[in-house]
Amino acid sequence: MFKNLILALVLALSLSGTVLAAENAPVDVNTATAEQLAEALVGVGESKAEAIVAYREENGPFRHIDELINVRGIGMATVDNNRERIRLGMADDGNG
Repeated sequence: MFKNLILALVLALSLSGTVLAAENAPVDVNTATAEQLAEALVGVGESKAEAIVAYREENGPFRHIDELINVRGIGMATVDNNRERIRLGMADDGNG
């Protein structure tokens, strides 16, 4: 019985480590889905994530992280809290 308890504890800890690693993984705001954004960014739920995607689709890719404040519901505090989580993929401006 004690052996099973230890095994269950080790398994639970290893799985939680995997989840934490996924939550801390950077996300590309120029390619991520709303679901991926909501999972990866602190303080960004489904509706804000959908707003990020909608803004990107209407205005093109983000060229700087601070541009996210142009998205309704996203303020500088949210951007600052997520700087280490946000990545900007190659923004193709058509000049190239």
